[in-house]
Amino acid sequence: MITYACPKGHASEESDFCDTCGAKISAAAPLADSGTIDLPTASPPCPNCGTPRSGTARFCEDCGFDHDTGRVPALVTPVAAPAGPVAGWTVTIAPDPVYFAENAIDGIAFPASPASRTVPLPPPQVRIGRKSNSKGTHPEIDLAEDDPGVSHSHALLTLSVDGVWLVSDLGSTNGTYINDDQQPLTAGESRSLTSGDRVHVGAWTTLTLNSPDSAA
Repeated sequence: MITYACPKGHASEESDFCDTCGAKISAAAPLADSGTIDLPTASPPCPNCGTPRSGTARFCEDCGFDHDTGRVPALVTPVAAPAGPVAGWTVTIAPDPVYFAENAIDGIAFPASPASRTVPLPPPQVRIGRKSNSKGTHPEIDLAEDDPGVSHSHALLTLSVDGVWLVSDLGSTNGTYINDDQQPLTAGESRSLTSGDRVHVGAWTTLTLNSPDSAA
């Protein structure tokens, strides 16, 4: 089997974008046998469910445990808050020509027939990435067929204990951007979101949050 050298050190079966982290492979040269690759030091597992922690990510990818506060996001709105603000949230996923143009990634073309879709955003947590049985990644928002620049474990949407949706980057290669910010989130950094906020990932994908009240 021919593999290609990812700039992050992975052996990719794809020649354009790394099938592990989504990094652009500028020169599709077969990977030479270069010995072992140093692996990053493992982080302590989640104390709530035991799932390995992704780097310094704030939230557990499986149960939503908050490593900063030591709490697990509630599945429903706290008693003191109305149920409406978190029930029925959705996210619209679409190729974004403006974001694609700003990325200026050479060697790939914007989708010829871009199409959007809107999916539910169920609490407490929704993972964004690319599904891979061999790598054990099964994100709720699977962009494997949508965007080659998305990492397998790219970003995480989490409902906080205060009933606010947060987005965290999971150490993605091409970054997670919010609205018009020019700087991506750092690995493990979280940002609160409101209805209409846009999360940009990969080469051209934008995810727009929609509250129940925003539905026509």
